[in-house]
Amino acid sequence: MNLSIFNALVILGAYLIGSVSFAVVVSKVMRLPDPHSYGSGNPGATNVLRTGNKLAAILTLLGDAAKGYVAVVIARVLIGVEIDSWGLPTVAAAAFIGHLFPVFHGFKGGKGVATALGILLAIDWVLGLTTLSTWLIVAVFLRYSSLAALVSAVFAPIYFIFLFGVQPMAIAIAVMSALLIWRHKANIQKLLRGEEGRIGSKK
Repeated sequence: MNLSIFNALVILGAYLIGSVSFAVVVSKVMRLPDPHSYGSGNPGATNVLRTGNKLAAILTLLGDAAKGYVAVVIARVLIGVEIDSWGLPTVAAAAFIGHLFPVFHGFKGGKGVATALGILLAIDWVLGLTTLSTWLIVAVFLRYSSLAALVSAVFAPIYFIFLFGVQPMAIAIAVMSALLIWRHKANIQKLLRGEEGRIGSKK
C-alpha cells in the first residue's frame, strides 16, 4: 500500500476512535439523559457525575482515557512498519481532536482531559503519571478541577521536552494542550470572576 494512503488511514482511524464519546454511549446504555442536555452541556465524566450516577461517571472517565491510549498503542504497533516520524504525533493529535469534535455526535465533544491523559500514558507511562500527579496536586490543594487541568496542560509539553528533548511529539502535545486550554475558556472566565465551583462543593 502507498505510504501516504497508509498514513492517512491510520490517522483517520485514530480520529474515529477519538470520536466515540463515552459520556453519550454510557448515558444511553444506562438510560441517563444526554450529557449535552444538562449541567455544562459538556460530554465528559464531570458532567455525567451531575446525574448522581458515580458508576456512569467512572465508566465515562475510563472510556475516554482508554480510547486515547488505544489509538496511540495501535499506531505504535504499526509505526515500525510504515509510519514516518511524524506519524505517531499526528495520530495522537487526531485522536484528541476526535474527542473534541466527534463525527459520531454532531462534532459536539468534550474538553479532552481524560483522552489527553490516555494519550500521554500511551506515549510514555512516566510522562502520563507525571502529568496526572500535577493534576492531583493542584486538585487536592486548590480544589479546582478545571485549574488542575489547565496547569497540567501547560506542563505536559514541558515534561515531554525534559524527558525526551524537542521532537515532533512535543509539538503535537503542545497543540493538544493549547486546544484543551481553549476548550476551558468558560472555566477560565469563571476562575477569574471567582465563580468556578470547587471539588466537593455543593451547588
